[in-house]
Amino acid sequence: MKSPEPSASTTPGAITRTLNIADPGPLGLAAFALTTFVLSIFNAGLLDVKAQPVVFGLALFYGGIVQLVAGVMEFLKNNMFGAVAFCSYGGFWMSYWYLATHPALFAADAPKLQGVGVFLLGWTIFTAYMLVAVTHVNGGLTGTFSVLLVAFIFLTAGDLLHAHSLTRVGGYFGLAAAFGAWYCSFAAVINSTAGRTVLSVWPRKK
Repeated sequence: MKSPEPSASTTPGAITRTLNIADPGPLGLAAFALTTFVLSIFNAGLLDVKAQPVVFGLALFYGGIVQLVAGVMEFLKNNMFGAVAFCSYGGFWMSYWYLATHPALFAADAPKLQGVGVFLLGWTIFTAYMLVAVTHVNGGLTGTFSVLLVAFIFLTAGDLLHAHSLTRVGGYFGLAAAFGAWYCSFAAVINSTAGRTVLSVWPRKK
């Protein structure tokens, strides 16, 4: 996610700070993509759910902590969209890890699926308004967020309605969102490394 250059303060006596750090966007996108990819494989029913704990480490460390670090760096680069997106989805993955690794939080007769469904509904709402905002960034991210929103809708409906078939559909859309995020991350890395546009993310004209 390309961030605008921070502007120097014109207030008399203000301390001017110049930051010259690399774009953290590709890192945050890569962390989101890999964690989403692995979890979506299980949501889509492509692997035995008994192997799903492999996601937990990714959710905490890569999708969670690393993405949170990328979000904080976006704040330092004065990129509000990137900061809100990465810090929020980093929080999503850490909260997912906590829920998945602390089953004792739920009583034996608790309606766990409805609870998780409401949890996912909140993230569906968040993703919906972030999709509106990302249309002003570039086409690659707009496509990724569009598919991610559909994935959240199906995953939410799957839990709230106890419909495993809807969860599977959400898993496939999650895979598509992961590949979209990977593409945007790779495009940013290869373009920066090559010093020219090798892969386009279709930036919006200001």
